[in-house]
Amino acid sequence: MLTNLLVGSQYPTYQVFVSFFVSCLITALLMPPFIRLMRKDGIGQQVRADGPQTHLVKQGTPTMGGVIILAGMILTTVLFARWTPDLILCVAATIATGLLGLLDDVESVSHGRSLGLTPSQKMLGLIVISVSFCLLAVNWVGVPPTITFPGGFTLDLGVLGFNIGGVSVPWLYLIFVFLLLAGLSNAVNLTDGLDGLAGGTVMVVMLAMSMVAFSYDEINLSVFAAASAGACVGFLWHNCYPAAIFMGDTGSLALGAGFAALAVLTKTEVTSLVMGGLFICEALSVMLQVISFKTTGKRIFLMAPLHHHFEKKGWSETKVVIRFWIVSAMFAAVGFALYFQLR
Repeated sequence: MLTNLLVGSQYPTYQVFVSFFVSCLITALLMPPFIRLMRKDGIGQQVRADGPQTHLVKQGTPTMGGVIILAGMILTTVLFARWTPDLILCVAATIATGLLGLLDDVESVSHGRSLGLTPSQKMLGLIVISVSFCLLAVNWVGVPPTITFPGGFTLDLGVLGFNIGGVSVPWLYLIFVFLLLAGLSNAVNLTDGLDGLAGGTVMVVMLAMSMVAFSYDEINLSVFAAASAGACVGFLWHNCYPAAIFMGDTGSLALGAGFAALAVLTKTEVTSLVMGGLFICEALSVMLQVISFKTTGKRIFLMAPLHHHFEKKGWSETKVVIRFWIVSAMFAAVGFALYFQLR
């Protein structure tokens, strides 16, 4: 099966492999001058006052490295992919969410606090992006408003939809895509709390998504996913402990949205949730912590998100990151295996 995956396509495999390495190189080379620019302008990360005390030394570390991650992804995609409607839509959703994250980062840095945009402002932006993406995916790209589960069961979320001026509005699918895109964007954002954690885990899932897209002969989406993974590797060169720069919300929100967009366009929405299982666990840890504290006054975890819980238990930052990479790879492998049951 793996042999068929690698050589069974009518498209040359080298485009995907080369895009990974080129994106990695572009990002790694552009990052140092960007770091110097951020330091010169005094643009640095604002650390949570209630976070682990060991993180206070990170105060002022250059941030918004997601700008260079996006640059590496887009430049590589321009070089190695054809701009088909599905690729244009995927890139547009990623850039739009990255711009939302950039606004959040700028707001945070300019006001000298760890929180940027308000939750309602972020949510409004994600609603606009996800609804626009979904409507274009259904009406322009031709993505069916359905969800397919492992085993072959398909749920049609367009059955209660309606048309406005010839535009199909599958409102149940709109809600689902919003939850997927907003959920994964915020989940990756929550995961971005330790040096190298978000970059490494996103790299893993994007490599898996590249293989998924390639197996469908969606070479252009495969190139984009591989370029995203490569950009994460180039970023990790500078983000490994102790980090010289952080990706900020610019990178984490954009990468989460790119992951969600790929899932919708390849019709692997369900298996993507398994592939990104680590992100789901991080998000759930925050939700459970808040619910437990508000209802019982007690905390389930020593600190949320989940990676901070293990820090509080005495794990070093590097140990948490590497072990979370391994867990992320396991989730990606299970999700990739389930994906073949959908074919």
